[in-house]
Amino acid sequence: MTIPYGRQSISQGDIDAVVSVMTTDWLTMGPVVTAFEDAIATLSGTPDSTVVSSGTAALHCAYAALNVSNGDEVITSPLTFVATAATAMALGVKVHFADVAADTGNIDPGSVAALITPRTKVIAGVDYAGHPVDADELASLAHSTGAYFLEDAAHSIASTYKNRPVGSLADITAFSFFPTKNMTTAEGGAVVSPDAALVERARRFRSHGLVRNKEEQRYPDEGPWHQEVHEIGLNYRLPDVLSALGLNQVKRIAEFKARRTSIFERYKEELSDVAGLILPTKRDYVDPMWHLYPVRIPEGRRREVFDFMRNAGVLVQVNYLPAYWHPVFEDLGYKRGMCPVAEAYYEQEISLPMYADLSHDQQSIVIDVLRKALA
Repeated sequence: MTIPYGRQSISQGDIDAVVSVMTTDWLTMGPVVTAFEDAIATLSGTPDSTVVSSGTAALHCAYAALNVSNGDEVITSPLTFVATAATAMALGVKVHFADVAADTGNIDPGSVAALITPRTKVIAGVDYAGHPVDADELASLAHSTGAYFLEDAAHSIASTYKNRPVGSLADITAFSFFPTKNMTTAEGGAVVSPDAALVERARRFRSHGLVRNKEEQRYPDEGPWHQEVHEIGLNYRLPDVLSALGLNQVKRIAEFKARRTSIFERYKEELSDVAGLILPTKRDYVDPMWHLYPVRIPEGRRREVFDFMRNAGVLVQVNYLPAYWHPVFEDLGYKRGMCPVAEAYYEQEISLPMYADLSHDQQSIVIDVLRKALA
């Protein structure tokens, strides 16, 4: 038996929801998309949302909605999947990497402050493992310099910060619904914002930039079929088939959160006495929807422990290689050593299995194997 580090939870209700769409005339661009967008907006405490084809697409649409372009600068975390930076760079911006806090792995506002320039357009925080970033501090830094605060919440849908839902904290927020995330649409994502106009810009970008509203068109009398493109966009639409899965997953989100919290607390209780192990931190003012359970193995033993656990069938993962260590960044002149705290975090980190359907017995195996690996 193997135990993955993450996987989807699919119920019969999820399956029935998808099948029901298959019998309608709307496989895409239909009413289930709208219903799913409404559900995500409600969950996020925002007036609107737009759903898209992936978490990467959500980030791309979010940056586009903020009108970032050549000459602008974005500050983000290196402790993230490469898409957080790559989607900004695809729009022509210069990315700067700020270091992270040693306890949470989240971007450090003090490190961010040292990197702000007159060209800074966006500060992009990443909710590492599901723990929300220091949103108030990052928003204050951004707004004091005329920049935007973007939250990469790929890990943290249904988390709260100071009793406010993730999605309502930043100028714009991107979610991911990949199978290992806290809820899934197979592939998919969403963009939310307290500013409905930003969501509409993201929605337009995800649909080729098409303008269908006659009041906004330059040539509205062309005919009833007419649509225009005023700014270039891409096709990042999420179909009704996958939106149906997402809509039913939202109904299960409280169940998912409770189960992930229970798994987190059991790991914390049963691993707290293990020598040579650093457990994840939770700040008092957050209520995370845990996506990862990141432990750290000091004294250079991470690879040894990783291999031991994988050989025992516990398919632990490492999250993440510092983004600027990828050769594509190296070729652009980014150097190792820029963010020493993030690099130290990466060199020790292993993600233990964390998903809603992880059974009590499976978690017992994970704990036992980790203890043996560190013995």
